[in-house]
Amino acid sequence: MKVLRAQKAGFCMGVDLALCKLNELIQNTAERNAIFILGSIIHNPQVVREYAEKGVVTVRLPEEVPAGSTVVIRAHGVAKEIQNELSSRGVQVVDATCPKVAAACLLIERHTANGRTLLLYGEEAHPEVKCLLSYAAGEAVVFDSKDKCEELALDPGKKYCLAAQTTQDKDVFQAIIQFLQHRKELDIKILRTICDATKQRQEEATRIAGLVDFVIVAGGYESSNTRRLAQVVRAHGAKALHVETADELPLEELKQYPRVGLTAGASTPKEVVDEIQRVLNSLQENDC
Repeated sequence: MKVLRAQKAGFCMGVDLALCKLNELIQNTAERNAIFILGSIIHNPQVVREYAEKGVVTVRLPEEVPAGSTVVIRAHGVAKEIQNELSSRGVQVVDATCPKVAAACLLIERHTANGRTLLLYGEEAHPEVKCLLSYAAGEAVVFDSKDKCEELALDPGKKYCLAAQTTQDKDVFQAIIQFLQHRKELDIKILRTICDATKQRQEEATRIAGLVDFVIVAGGYESSNTRRLAQVVRAHGAKALHVETADELPLEELKQYPRVGLTAGASTPKEVVDEIQRVLNSLQENDC
Protein backbone atom coordinates (compact mmCIF):
# COMPACT_ATOMS: atom_id res chain seq x y z
CA MET A 1 0.00 0.00 0.00
CA LYS A 2 1.18 3.49 -0.90
CA VAL A 3 -0.05 6.37 1.29
CA LEU A 4 -0.42 9.85 -0.24
CA ARG A 5 -0.93 12.57 2.39
CA ALA A 6 -2.26 16.01 1.54
CA GLN A 7 0.14 18.85 2.32
CA LYS A 8 -2.72 21.06 3.55
CA ALA A 9 -4.19 18.49 5.95
CA GLY A 10 -4.98 19.91 9.39
CA PHE A 11 -5.27 23.26 11.11
CA CYS A 12 -5.89 26.38 9.06
CA MET A 13 -4.83 29.90 10.00
CA GLY A 14 -8.16 30.74 11.64
CA VAL A 15 -8.08 27.68 13.91
CA ASP A 16 -4.46 28.32 14.85
CA LEU A 17 -5.26 31.92 15.80
CA ALA A 18 -8.29 30.89 17.88
CA LEU A 19 -6.31 28.31 19.84
CA CYS A 20 -3.40 30.71 20.32
CA LYS A 21 -5.78 33.26 21.88
CA LEU A 22 -7.25 30.62 24.17
CA ASN A 23 -3.82 29.31 25.20
CA GLU A 24 -2.60 32.81 25.99
CA LEU A 25 -5.72 33.46 28.05
CA ILE A 26 -5.24 30.24 30.03
CA GLN A 27 -1.61 31.13 30.77
CA ASN A 28 -2.55 34.62 31.98
CA THR A 29 -5.64 33.71 34.02
CA ALA A 30 -5.15 32.61 37.61
CA GLU A 31 -8.68 31.23 38.01
CA ARG A 32 -9.09 29.02 34.96
CA ASN A 33 -12.67 28.12 35.80
CA ALA A 34 -13.54 31.73 35.01
CA ILE A 35 -12.83 31.06 31.28
CA PHE A 36 -15.89 30.09 29.24
CA ILE A 37 -16.35 29.26 25.56
CA LEU A 38 -19.69 29.87 23.88
CA GLY A 39 -19.92 26.70 21.79
CA SER A 40 -16.97 24.47 20.89
CA ILE A 41 -13.84 26.55 20.20
CA ILE A 42 -13.48 24.49 17.00
CA HIS A 43 -15.39 21.45 15.72
CA ASN A 44 -13.05 18.79 17.03
CA PRO A 45 -13.96 16.70 20.12
CA GLN A 46 -10.36 15.82 20.98
CA VAL A 47 -9.42 19.51 21.19
CA VAL A 48 -12.54 20.35 23.21
CA ARG A 49 -11.73 17.58 25.72
CA GLU A 50 -8.14 18.81 26.01
CA TYR A 51 -9.28 22.28 27.04
CA ALA A 52 -11.94 20.91 29.38
CA GLU A 53 -9.15 19.13 31.24
CA LYS A 54 -7.47 22.53 31.64
CA GLY A 55 -10.59 23.92 33.32
CA VAL A 56 -12.11 25.72 30.36
CA VAL A 57 -15.93 25.50 30.41
CA THR A 58 -17.89 25.12 27.17
CA VAL A 59 -21.49 26.41 27.32
CA ARG A 60 -24.30 26.43 24.75
CA LEU A 61 -26.22 29.55 25.72
CA PRO A 62 -25.00 33.10 26.46
CA GLU A 63 -27.03 33.22 29.69
CA GLU A 64 -24.87 30.38 31.02
CA VAL A 65 -21.88 32.75 31.09
CA PRO A 66 -21.80 34.48 34.52
CA ALA A 67 -21.51 38.26 34.68
CA GLY A 68 -17.95 39.36 35.35
CA SER A 69 -16.37 36.23 33.83
CA THR A 70 -14.38 35.85 30.61
CA VAL A 71 -15.83 34.25 27.49
CA VAL A 72 -14.02 33.30 24.29
CA ILE A 73 -15.95 33.63 21.03
CA ARG A 74 -15.26 30.51 18.98
CA ALA A 75 -13.63 30.44 15.55
CA HIS A 76 -17.06 30.20 13.86
CA GLY A 77 -18.17 33.47 15.45
CA VAL A 78 -21.50 34.23 17.12
CA ALA A 79 -24.46 36.40 16.19
CA LYS A 80 -23.73 40.11 16.63
CA GLU A 81 -26.56 40.58 19.11
CA ILE A 82 -25.21 37.80 21.36
CA GLN A 83 -21.78 39.42 21.54
CA ASN A 84 -23.39 42.77 22.38
CA GLU A 85 -25.57 41.17 25.06
CA LEU A 86 -22.53 39.54 26.72
CA SER A 87 -20.65 42.84 26.80
CA SER A 88 -23.66 44.62 28.29
CA ARG A 89 -23.61 42.19 31.25
CA GLY A 90 -20.01 42.98 32.09
CA VAL A 91 -18.61 39.80 30.54
CA GLN A 92 -15.09 40.17 29.20
CA VAL A 93 -15.32 39.05 25.57
CA VAL A 94 -12.23 37.64 23.83
CA ASP A 95 -13.08 37.40 20.14
CA ALA A 96 -11.41 34.40 18.48
CA THR A 97 -13.60 34.52 15.37
CA CYS A 98 -11.70 33.40 12.26
CA PRO A 99 -10.57 36.49 10.31
CA LYS A 100 -12.11 35.02 7.14
CA VAL A 101 -15.50 34.69 8.86
CA ALA A 102 -15.18 38.20 10.26
CA ALA A 103 -14.37 39.54 6.78
CA ALA A 104 -17.42 37.76 5.34
CA CYS A 105 -19.58 39.34 8.06
CA LEU A 106 -18.40 42.82 7.15
CA LEU A 107 -18.95 42.19 3.43
CA ILE A 108 -22.52 41.07 4.10
CA GLU A 109 -23.14 44.04 6.38
CA ARG A 110 -21.87 46.53 3.79
CA HIS A 111 -23.68 45.09 0.77
CA THR A 112 -27.05 44.63 2.49
CA ALA A 113 -27.05 48.12 4.02
CA ASN A 114 -28.68 49.57 0.88
CA GLY A 115 -31.60 47.13 0.92
CA ARG A 116 -30.20 44.12 -0.89
CA THR A 117 -31.58 40.75 0.21
CA LEU A 118 -28.91 38.24 1.24
CA LEU A 119 -28.85 34.87 -0.53
CA LEU A 120 -26.61 32.64 1.60
CA TYR A 121 -25.33 29.24 0.48
CA GLY A 122 -24.75 27.31 3.69
CA GLU A 123 -26.09 25.06 6.43
CA GLU A 124 -28.82 26.96 8.27
CA ALA A 125 -28.13 25.31 11.65
CA HIS A 126 -24.36 25.87 11.51
CA PRO A 127 -22.99 28.43 14.02
CA GLU A 128 -21.06 30.29 11.34
CA VAL A 129 -24.22 30.75 9.26
CA LYS A 130 -26.05 32.16 12.28
CA CYS A 131 -23.17 34.59 12.73
CA LEU A 132 -23.22 35.66 9.06
CA LEU A 133 -26.99 36.13 9.05
CA SER A 134 -26.80 38.48 12.02
CA TYR A 135 -24.88 40.97 9.86
CA ALA A 136 -27.54 41.11 7.12
CA ALA A 137 -29.32 44.46 7.37
CA GLY A 138 -32.58 43.20 5.89
CA GLU A 139 -34.09 40.02 4.49
CA ALA A 140 -32.01 36.85 4.12
CA VAL A 141 -32.57 33.44 2.55
CA VAL A 142 -30.43 30.37 3.32
CA PHE A 143 -30.16 27.36 1.00
CA ASP A 144 -27.80 24.37 1.06
CA SER A 145 -27.63 23.20 -2.57
CA LYS A 146 -27.87 24.39 -6.17
CA ASP A 147 -31.21 22.63 -6.50
CA LYS A 148 -32.60 24.58 -3.54
CA CYS A 149 -31.27 27.79 -5.09
CA GLU A 150 -33.07 27.04 -8.35
CA GLU A 151 -36.33 26.65 -6.41
CA LEU A 152 -36.15 30.15 -4.90
CA ALA A 153 -38.87 32.56 -6.07
CA LEU A 154 -36.65 35.58 -6.67
CA ASP A 155 -38.32 38.92 -7.43
CA PRO A 156 -36.82 40.91 -10.35
CA GLY A 157 -38.03 44.03 -8.54
CA LYS A 158 -35.60 43.42 -5.65
CA LYS A 159 -31.83 43.62 -5.37
CA TYR A 160 -29.80 40.69 -4.02
CA CYS A 161 -26.33 39.77 -2.89
CA LEU A 162 -25.00 36.20 -2.90
CA ALA A 163 -22.54 34.90 -0.31
CA ALA A 164 -21.43 31.51 1.02
CA GLN A 165 -20.52 29.98 4.34
CA THR A 166 -16.72 30.10 4.25
CA THR A 167 -16.33 26.29 4.27
CA GLN A 168 -18.78 25.44 1.48
CA ASP A 169 -17.98 23.57 -1.75
CA LYS A 170 -16.32 26.01 -4.15
CA ASP A 171 -17.46 24.13 -7.28
CA VAL A 172 -21.10 24.12 -6.18
CA PHE A 173 -20.87 27.81 -5.31
CA GLN A 174 -19.47 28.56 -8.76
CA ALA A 175 -22.34 26.62 -10.34
CA ILE A 176 -24.81 28.66 -8.26
CA ILE A 177 -23.14 31.88 -9.41
CA GLN A 178 -23.39 30.85 -13.05
CA PHE A 179 -27.05 29.87 -12.66
CA LEU A 180 -27.98 33.21 -11.09
CA GLN A 181 -25.93 35.26 -13.55
CA HIS A 182 -27.83 33.67 -16.43
CA ARG A 183 -30.99 35.24 -15.02
CA LYS A 184 -30.40 38.62 -16.62
CA GLU A 185 -33.52 40.13 -15.05
CA LEU A 186 -31.99 39.87 -11.56
CA ASP A 187 -29.72 42.45 -9.90
CA ILE A 188 -27.27 40.30 -7.92
CA LYS A 189 -23.97 41.28 -6.30
CA ILE A 190 -21.59 38.33 -5.89
CA LEU A 191 -19.61 38.14 -2.62
CA ARG A 192 -16.86 35.51 -2.85
CA THR A 193 -16.62 34.49 0.79
CA ILE A 194 -15.31 30.89 0.59
CA CYS A 195 -11.90 31.10 2.27
CA ASP A 196 -8.60 30.24 0.59
CA ALA A 197 -7.85 27.45 3.09
CA THR A 198 -11.11 25.71 2.16
CA LYS A 199 -10.47 26.07 -1.56
CA GLN A 200 -6.89 24.81 -1.25
CA ARG A 201 -7.94 21.75 0.74
CA GLN A 202 -10.73 20.92 -1.69
CA GLU A 203 -8.45 21.33 -4.71
CA GLU A 204 -5.81 19.09 -3.16
CA ALA A 205 -8.45 16.51 -2.21
CA THR A 206 -9.64 16.52 -5.81
CA ARG A 207 -6.10 15.95 -7.07
CA ILE A 208 -5.47 13.11 -4.62
CA ALA A 209 -8.82 11.51 -5.51
CA GLY A 210 -7.52 11.06 -9.06
CA LEU A 211 -4.34 9.32 -7.89
CA VAL A 212 -5.59 6.79 -5.32
CA ASP A 213 -8.24 4.10 -4.83
CA PHE A 214 -9.50 5.21 -1.41
CA VAL A 215 -9.24 8.40 0.64
CA ILE A 216 -9.31 8.76 4.43
CA VAL A 217 -10.68 12.15 5.55
CA ALA A 218 -9.84 12.91 9.18
CA GLY A 219 -11.73 15.31 11.41
CA GLY A 220 -14.63 15.91 13.76
CA TYR A 221 -18.02 14.68 12.61
CA GLU A 222 -19.51 18.11 13.36
CA SER A 223 -16.91 19.82 11.17
CA SER A 224 -18.58 21.21 8.07
CA ASN A 225 -15.37 21.62 6.09
CA THR A 226 -14.28 18.04 6.89
CA ARG A 227 -17.61 16.59 5.71
CA ARG A 228 -17.25 18.70 2.59
CA LEU A 229 -13.82 17.20 1.83
CA ALA A 230 -15.31 13.71 1.86
CA GLN A 231 -18.08 14.88 -0.48
CA VAL A 232 -15.56 16.45 -2.85
CA VAL A 233 -13.53 13.23 -3.01
CA ARG A 234 -16.62 11.12 -3.74
CA ALA A 235 -17.77 13.62 -6.37
CA HIS A 236 -14.51 13.00 -8.23
CA GLY A 237 -14.89 9.24 -8.36
CA ALA A 238 -12.86 7.97 -5.41
CA LYS A 239 -14.14 6.14 -2.35
CA ALA A 240 -13.88 8.17 0.84
CA LEU A 241 -14.29 7.50 4.54
CA HIS A 242 -14.64 10.23 7.18
CA VAL A 243 -13.13 9.23 10.54
CA GLU A 244 -12.33 11.14 13.72
CA THR A 245 -9.43 8.98 14.93
CA ALA A 246 -7.20 6.11 13.83
CA ASP A 247 -9.24 3.69 15.96
CA GLU A 248 -12.07 3.95 13.42
CA LEU A 249 -10.01 2.81 10.42
CA PRO A 250 -11.35 -0.37 8.72
CA LEU A 251 -7.94 -2.02 8.56
CA GLU A 252 -8.94 -5.24 6.81
CA GLU A 253 -10.82 -3.36 4.09
CA LEU A 254 -7.98 -0.91 3.55
CA LYS A 255 -5.50 -3.73 2.89
CA GLN A 256 -7.15 -4.38 -0.47
CA TYR A 257 -6.29 -0.91 -1.80
CA PRO A 258 -2.82 -0.40 -3.28
CA ARG A 259 -3.04 3.41 -3.02
CA VAL A 260 -4.70 5.29 -0.16
CA GLY A 261 -4.98 9.05 0.22
CA LEU A 262 -5.08 10.94 3.53
CA THR A 263 -6.44 14.43 4.09
CA ALA A 264 -7.98 16.28 7.01
CA GLY A 265 -10.28 19.17 7.80
CA ALA A 266 -9.09 22.58 8.92
CA SER A 267 -9.92 21.82 12.58
CA THR A 268 -8.11 18.47 12.79
CA PRO A 269 -5.01 18.36 15.05
CA LYS A 270 -1.74 17.27 13.45
CA GLU A 271 -1.38 14.51 16.07
CA VAL A 272 -4.60 12.88 14.84
CA VAL A 273 -3.44 12.97 11.21
CA ASP A 274 0.03 11.68 12.17
CA GLU A 275 -1.46 8.72 14.07
CA ILE A 276 -3.69 7.78 11.13
CA GLN A 277 -0.70 7.91 8.80
CA ARG A 278 1.31 5.76 11.22
CA VAL A 279 -1.40 3.09 11.18
CA LEU A 280 -1.68 3.22 7.39
CA ASN A 281 2.10 2.96 7.06
CA SER A 282 2.07 -0.12 9.32
CA LEU A 283 -0.31 -1.78 6.86
CA GLN A 284 2.11 -0.91 4.09
CA GLU A 285 5.00 -2.47 6.02
CA ASN A 286 3.00 -5.62 6.74
CA ASP A 287 2.36 -6.02 3.01
CA CYS A 288 6.07 -6.07 2.26
